[in-house]
Amino acid sequence: MKNMLLLSGSKYKDTDYLVHCQGWLKAFLQAYEGKKIAFLPYAGVRQTYDQYEAKVQKALSCLNMEIISVHRDKQHSKIIEQADVIAIGGGNTFCLLKAMYENDVLEIIREKVNAGTAYFGWSAGANVAGASIMTTNDMPITYPPSFNALNLFPHQINPHFISGKMQGHNGESREERLAEFLIVNPQAHVYALPEGTALHIEGEQATTLGESNILRFKENMQQDVIPTNSTFIY
Repeated sequence: MKNMLLLSGSKYKDTDYLVHCQGWLKAFLQAYEGKKIAFLPYAGVRQTYDQYEAKVQKALSCLNMEIISVHRDKQHSKIIEQADVIAIGGGNTFCLLKAMYENDVLEIIREKVNAGTAYFGWSAGANVAGASIMTTNDMPITYPPSFNALNLFPHQINPHFISGKMQGHNGESREERLAEFLIVNPQAHVYALPEGTALHIEGEQATTLGESNILRFKENMQQDVIPTNSTFIY
């Protein structure tokens, strides 16, 4: 049974890196203490893979697990094959997905997660768990072979969701951007995750976590409000 924790981001309000979600992660990974997490650092454009690995190791030392980046082996899939848990960090979603294709890791991740290996990711790492990365907020600074992602969660995810326009901002709001997506892709469902929220996926069910409700947008921008701490069939 699939077991995934998809986090909107790595911070919430004024918290330090990955602090706000440590309670969720401890509960999510309570059966894995002392085991191995394979970490994919591909999205971290403004830091090296070594630096990103060290940053996550420090932030999640409370989990009492071995966190090893996949770049520690020339064949990245080997680290994933040996891991008990898979984690994917945030950054640029286009860089992340391109590197996942280049290193041929998408299928092994799909196979392991569908067979029950735990998966968690934040921001871009949540985006790639969905059907495609077409609802990322990131600039396409590079081009992956396809926008198709892991499709472990068979819908679209929009992390860091902010409703409305900031004062003085004359560009499109997030709702307007998602409306454009749904005009072109009317059969899709988009799950908008405000800061400080997450989806816990167990099989075909999802539970919302955090301080805010999660929104689901459908054709013609029909909006469903999914209250925090509620469970639903997705």
